[in-house]
Amino acid sequence: LLRPSRHLSLSHLPKKTSKSSRNIHRLSSDIRSKNMNIFAKKPTAKEALRESKRDMANATRGVEREITTLQLEEKKLVAEIKRTAKTGNEAATKILARQLVRLRQQIANLQGSRAQMRGVSIHTQAMAAQSSVGVGMKGASKAMAAMNKQMAPAKQAKVIQEFQKQSAQMDMTTEMMSDAIDDALDNDEAEEETEELTNQVLDEIGVDVASQLSAAPKGKIAGKKTEDAGSSGIDELEKRLAALRNA
Repeated sequence: LLRPSRHLSLSHLPKKTSKSSRNIHRLSSDIRSKNMNIFAKKPTAKEALRESKRDMANATRGVEREITTLQLEEKKLVAEIKRTAKTGNEAATKILARQLVRLRQQIANLQGSRAQMRGVSIHTQAMAAQSSVGVGMKGASKAMAAMNKQMAPAKQAKVIQEFQKQSAQMDMTTEMMSDAIDDALDNDEAEEETEELTNQVLDEIGVDVASQLSAAPKGKIAGKKTEDAGSSGIDELEKRLAALRNA
């Protein structure tokens, strides 16, 4: 039996390492791309719309370039048909005419495709506008809900009731202060001057003051009655204020 040599050469073996390494590299690239797609940020509606508009515009420009190229070919073919017809070659003229018909059909188809693409673009823009309106309405609804929550009917009724109560209390307080100030400023001299001026005016217009005022109470009795009337008015205001405080 022959023993295998320790220094056996491996040059005769097929070289598969390079192909295997390429496969491994391709597999790792696919895995990296998939991982990137998994962790990629999802585009927003605005970004998706922008991308769609850009793709549609590029496709439309490509169709328009193709239409322009075919229209130039059409002009050349028409000129060639005229030249061929002048030579009297009827068979060649018919062949060129059929080519012209097919060329014009291709142009018409491309023009129809361009119109459809423009329609899709317009429809996409309309959908984006509707989406914007929806977003705006959603924001407005949230704002209105927050405002309605702050302006609850029961809460507003309570606020209005409290305002009316405080307003009435302020009016009565103002009236009491005004009466107190008037009482503090009034004095006997002012009353006498007022009475003299009143009598003077009445004399000027021909009214007998003495006969009209003979039955009127005088002196301290009249003053006492006036004070009693003022005290009763103040007591009444104080009662109303107490009722409002207890309400």
